[in-house]
Amino acid sequence: MPDSFPPLTALRAFEVASRHLSFSKAAEELFVTPAAISQQIRSLEEHLGVQLFHRHSRSLALTSEAEAGLARLREGFDAIAEAVKQIRGAGKRDTLAVFAAPTFASKWLVPRLHRFSSRYPDINLRIEADTHLVDHRRENMSMSDYLHRHSIDVAISFGRGDYPDCQVDKLLAATAAPLCSPQLLKGEHPLNTPADLHHHTLLHDDTHYEGRPGWREWCQQAGLEGLDTERGMRFNHVALALEAAIDGQGVVLSLEQMAAPAISAGRLVVPFGPRLALQNAYFIVSPDAVAQHSQVKAFREWLLSESASTPVDTRKKPQRKKALRQVV
Repeated sequence: MPDSFPPLTALRAFEVASRHLSFSKAAEELFVTPAAISQQIRSLEEHLGVQLFHRHSRSLALTSEAEAGLARLREGFDAIAEAVKQIRGAGKRDTLAVFAAPTFASKWLVPRLHRFSSRYPDINLRIEADTHLVDHRRENMSMSDYLHRHSIDVAISFGRGDYPDCQVDKLLAATAAPLCSPQLLKGEHPLNTPADLHHHTLLHDDTHYEGRPGWREWCQQAGLEGLDTERGMRFNHVALALEAAIDGQGVVLSLEQMAAPAISAGRLVVPFGPRLALQNAYFIVSPDAVAQHSQVKAFREWLLSESASTPVDTRKKPQRKKALRQVV
């Protein structure tokens, strides 16, 4: 390596800062301080003899010199990531890297994985569950580039399915409905109609994702007036809201797909309709570069067969008073 080659740590700091246009956000991604990022950038500027950023009081902007080589630099880091992946996989059985959000992974995916392993014993799986891993828009990257950067072969993404340079297959439609413990169907104020919600605690899933349904939209669809849709208990994770509902603490409006195991086991029921059909859905996403690999195709086809053969059992037929509509 020539003496004039700048340190990789400085180049990495520059690449990350250029995506965020923020030293603070770059520091968060690289687990260092903003001062360390600033020092790395200044060191790189001195090494190269050019200014890389226009520094304003509250913002950064790339200089023309920085933009000139940025694309090639990103290609270089992508190549390094791919090389590391190949080195790790050398001499091993095929390993498939799969991403899913934590709740979807635990409630829908993981309980089924034994069937995949039985069918394909030579394919190792690496399951990555994280709430932010596929937030590609936050890093100003396409889904394809983001998955490639993080060495993900298959992602199960909740969204609209508009992912260029990826093979996209719809896995599951998303429907939201009131869910409660069977014990709330009896007692002093049994849940028989939407109006009975006046006598019960509303449980709110405040998980942040696009298209999340809320009690206000559900009441509009149900024609229910006079219900304070903000009262009740709030949770920042869907699993907590579902556990509270299972425990009989109230009624939660949640995606039925997330509650499928509890519904099938009879621990949760849908006391009444309507259901809300969301515009978002669950999609199987693979970058075009790996979509036709045999293990990726095998996993994708297995996922589709699972979704077709395991419908949600609601245990109680909901009352349908109005035609359903889509909720954004």
